[in-house]
Amino acid sequence: MSVYTKSAPVTITCNKRLAPYVEKEVKELGYEIEETFMTGVRLNATVNECIRLNLSLRCASQVLYSLKRFRAEDADDIYRELRSFPWETLLPDGGYFSVTSNVFNETINNSMFANLRVKDAIVDRMREKTGERPSTGAELIGAVVHLFWKNDEAEIFIDTSGDSLGRHGYRKIPGRAPMLEALAAATILATNWDGKSPFVNPMCGSGTLAIEAALIATNTRPGLFRDNYAFMHLIGYDEDIYLEERGRLENQIADEVPGLRIIASDYSDIAIKNARKNALAAGVSDLIEFQLCDFAETDVPEGGKGAVFMNPEYGDRLGEETELEATYARIGDFMKQKCGGYYGYIFTGNLDLAKKIGLKAKRRIEFYNSKIDCRLLEYELYEGTRRKAED
Repeated sequence: MSVYTKSAPVTITCNKRLAPYVEKEVKELGYEIEETFMTGVRLNATVNECIRLNLSLRCASQVLYSLKRFRAEDADDIYRELRSFPWETLLPDGGYFSVTSNVFNETINNSMFANLRVKDAIVDRMREKTGERPSTGAELIGAVVHLFWKNDEAEIFIDTSGDSLGRHGYRKIPGRAPMLEALAAATILATNWDGKSPFVNPMCGSGTLAIEAALIATNTRPGLFRDNYAFMHLIGYDEDIYLEERGRLENQIADEVPGLRIIASDYSDIAIKNARKNALAAGVSDLIEFQLCDFAETDVPEGGKGAVFMNPEYGDRLGEETELEATYARIGDFMKQKCGGYYGYIFTGNLDLAKKIGLKAKRRIEFYNSKIDCRLLEYELYEGTRRKAED
């Protein structure tokens, strides 16, 4: 039976602290989650169903379809188990595949050695059964086999995604300290923004937050920006099913969202130019009002009751902390003076600097930006009142 129609355990991976948002997305697509863990979720699905997941998910990294679980003490066990697997029913003759892995086994000092044993097992099996040696390489442009090996328990997957889903594909110019698109989407999904009211993004940088907000508001799925996935390079792939799913998602895009205003500003002319180019590549440039100005001069529509979202520097990579204290204090003044009736959001990896904002956070939502421990701070900004409390 083809993996495209056979249901099996599927693991959808994501960066740390994004699993709740992946879980929500998967459930909204109609799938039943069996387990949620720190870096992903598990469910049962066919590879055809993985096509929908790959095209639809905003916050995920990979969609892994399980082929086999087994015990392995060392790399020779990995080779023997995978040498006996019928790869000739899965990988095309003379095709191309790559191997990736997560390895936590005391006999392995370098995960590349584990990858090599996986590759050797597949190549030897294919050469014996078909008489042809498949091509292999590091580029994720064809089929992708993934090994998860912890202690003496191993599981081999077909990675149906290939390149990470966390990079949505429209960002041509990343800027100085870009936020991963999957993280940007998750932080927006964590807010109280309804996707219809104004979304104001001062300090927009390369525009990722504003662009992701526009994609969410119009129900544009990030998978539509890609035209190559690993699931396309397996025996049994039916392009009609893929094209049907693409068409369904394209038909769900909202051409207009009444009342929506997305405003993105930055003091850097280069940043605004790059953000415009990225928005154009994402097909949402007509939905975003770009403004070249200091963040405090950003237009905030009156009575909009939307979200003001800022991702200021936090010292670890771009600026010195002492220089940023005044900036964070000005952010607080801006929110108190110009953003009444809105929810305010600050994404930062420096909670000491956040105290300079002078507002008490209603929620503190945990995220990681790469390896930096971050918080999305939510402020309820009341109209006509100035609540001032040290955070």
